[in-house]
Amino acid sequence: MATARHAFLRSRDSAARVSNEELFFDLVYVFAVTQLSHYLLDHLTLLGALQTLVMWFAVWLGWQYTAWTTNWFDPGALPMRGALFSIMLLALVMASALPEAFGERGLVFALCFAVIQVGRTAGMLLAVGRGSPLMPNFRRLLAWNCVAAVFWIGGAFAHGEWRLALWFIAVLAEYVSPMFGLPFPGLGRSSTAEWTIDGGHLAERCQLFVIVALGESVLASGVAFGHHHAWHLAELAAFLVGFVGSIAMWWMYFDTSSKEAAHVIEHSHDPGRIGARFHYTHVILLAGIIVSAVADELVIAEGGHHAQWAQVGALLGGPALYLFGNALFKRVVFGFLPQSHVGGLVVLALLVFAAPHLSIFALGTATTAVMVAVAVLESVWRRRHLRHSAH
Repeated sequence: MATARHAFLRSRDSAARVSNEELFFDLVYVFAVTQLSHYLLDHLTLLGALQTLVMWFAVWLGWQYTAWTTNWFDPGALPMRGALFSIMLLALVMASALPEAFGERGLVFALCFAVIQVGRTAGMLLAVGRGSPLMPNFRRLLAWNCVAAVFWIGGAFAHGEWRLALWFIAVLAEYVSPMFGLPFPGLGRSSTAEWTIDGGHLAERCQLFVIVALGESVLASGVAFGHHHAWHLAELAAFLVGFVGSIAMWWMYFDTSSKEAAHVIEHSHDPGRIGARFHYTHVILLAGIIVSAVADELVIAEGGHHAQWAQVGALLGGPALYLFGNALFKRVVFGFLPQSHVGGLVVLALLVFAAPHLSIFALGTATTAVMVAVAVLESVWRRRHLRHSAH
């Protein structure tokens, strides 16, 4: 029986590749990211931003923990495939409930997420069986999932700020606890050295989620552009601003760091620690893409209007979050913060003073110019670094 259970684990004799099951699973998150960007666009206030943030963490944590699961377990095995598709169904219902998560569908949202988190970890415990070195870690993880589930479900029965507060506590329980080794009374503490993972697979999973988020950004631009009855020069220019900004974000990530990231995590003496840092930084980076998608829609739909402070928050906040998250990610990969990203953040901060005097289109154009400049500087630095290393 133990042998059959351990057969579900991925072999570490060769590098794990992302499977078709995982790619299919990610399709749900295209929808989830779209739902989040639309919610933020419709609730462009501080409260709306905080609500979107909580929901984004739920979406990300559900995906992140599943990515670690398929790193340990073979998604091609029939029981694992069934589990993955069950999570996919629950995630689809959860994503459908996102627009009313702080309204009448809060319980649906919370229940789906709690069942995903608790059910997945309980399934991992059953799959590894007794005696596995992974079991103590999974027990601690399940304990924290259950603690968080209490706050998720309890928050669903609360209203207004109380729901937001309880769900923030739930997020902290599942996001912060792994940073300290999942310490739990009576169960001890985990070490990242025990988190035996395939680094290349985990890096590739993160890269694919970045593609999912960027794809939603491109989709949002296309839909907003298509809603214009007439395509004049102003509409075409606004559409181009959004598209170039998406390319700059892609270039900044995939041209200058994604391959090195896979190498770093694969050759680390503690891949579990590096893998955790990858996820801690990607949640910020991806949030920047989601907010930038909102900014792109604003530029295309309302480019000629005067920029209000709520719109300024999206127009500057999206690129700033992306640069900050990307800088932290490259700090993990290269060991230092890239000066181009720091400079870009400084310029975005300075644009705050000019923002009240600019149109949405002008401010969006300025932020896109900043992103392009950072991408170009990073690309030049990378090529010089590679030439220097070759010599």
